[in-house]
Amino acid sequence: MVVREVLNSGLRLITETMPHVRSVTIGVWLTRGSRHETDERGGIAHFVEHMLFKGTDTRSAEDIAQAIDSIGGQLDAFTAKEYASYYIKVLDEHLPLAVDLLADIVQRPAFVAEEIEREKKVILEEIKMVEDTPDDLVHELFTQHFWEGHPLARPILGSPQTVEGLTRDTILDYFGGAYVAPNVIVSAAGNLDHARVRALIEKAFGGLAASGERFVEAAPRVSPQVIARTKELEQSHLCLGTNSYPQSHDDRYVSYILNTVLGGSMSSRLFQNIRERRGLAYSVFSGLSAYRDAGNITIYAGCANEAVGEVIDLCVEELKLIKRDPVPESELRRAKDHLKGSLMLSLENTASRMSHLARQEIYFDRHFGLDETLAGVEAVTAEDILRVAADLFSNGSLAATVVGPAAPELPRARLDLS
Repeated sequence: MVVREVLNSGLRLITETMPHVRSVTIGVWLTRGSRHETDERGGIAHFVEHMLFKGTDTRSAEDIAQAIDSIGGQLDAFTAKEYASYYIKVLDEHLPLAVDLLADIVQRPAFVAEEIEREKKVILEEIKMVEDTPDDLVHELFTQHFWEGHPLARPILGSPQTVEGLTRDTILDYFGGAYVAPNVIVSAAGNLDHARVRALIEKAFGGLAASGERFVEAAPRVSPQVIARTKELEQSHLCLGTNSYPQSHDDRYVSYILNTVLGGSMSSRLFQNIRERRGLAYSVFSGLSAYRDAGNITIYAGCANEAVGEVIDLCVEELKLIKRDPVPESELRRAKDHLKGSLMLSLENTASRMSHLARQEIYFDRHFGLDETLAGVEAVTAEDILRVAADLFSNGSLAATVVGPAAPELPRARLDLS
């Protein structure tokens, strides 16, 4: 059973009782991410996430680690473009300690000046790691140019310049404006009682401020560019993509099916055509990224340098085909069953249930039951896919980024989808 409650402070609490398990995963979600930063403070949301594990007013970083290890728990965090998350998975009996730890971390970080300088070095190495991971790099470059000039285009990690420029005062200012009750969602799933969780949260998170820095979001404008980055590699990496739908769009289920058919599974058209039939790539797939007011659908492939042109032509042909011919009933059935199966399997543990609850709250302000979601997938028709493909894959909409030792000439005509 799912229960949603808004506390007096503005903090939102969502729980799901799963009586058949012995664990609980509880997460503190902040509805602020890298898109809510200024250009000068790029990467500060991710930097703060790192710093919250470096000690609080009463616990050192080692104390935090030992507290988790002593109960066999799992503590982790991540920062995304529109939110950040801190979560702990524990046995149900250790829930009070998990709440206490999370509350301490997100309300009373020490932000020691020496730790800040030390962590800068760590994050600069993390940025270098992306540069040395070409499949990550090509996606990062694609995003930067696709939404150029908008906060969604910026790397979550920030740049070496912005990270170097962060000061303790800047970090304290950001933390004070962002980590406030109306921006916080506490999500928990597992063997729990909602009233008990609420009592723990009310007591532990009473120190959160009731208001903070306001942020006005503006939707990005897409600029479909062709970008080539020369880099000495054994393989070329390419990313093609077009505009897609925001998280809450009415046609989101159609886009899920469209992506599954195109390149979202091993039986997908791109995988079968480019890898299995022609052996041109080891890795080839498509993916959807969806945000509050924007989205894109991308195709990635890593291939031999001399095969880049052919792989791009084959991808363009698949996009034209899915826009022109209805998806056969057997293929549509397979895509629906794949999507439904993946969804249900992904929700079998408390951590994924907790994340699912929080993301639905962030984007919909409500909970969608599994049956409602499965019905949305089942309702998609071949005509829906044709309609959405025509909308998304319009001529002139395709952007391309290639990273490799010798990027080929890519005239716009080669990306023609008409």
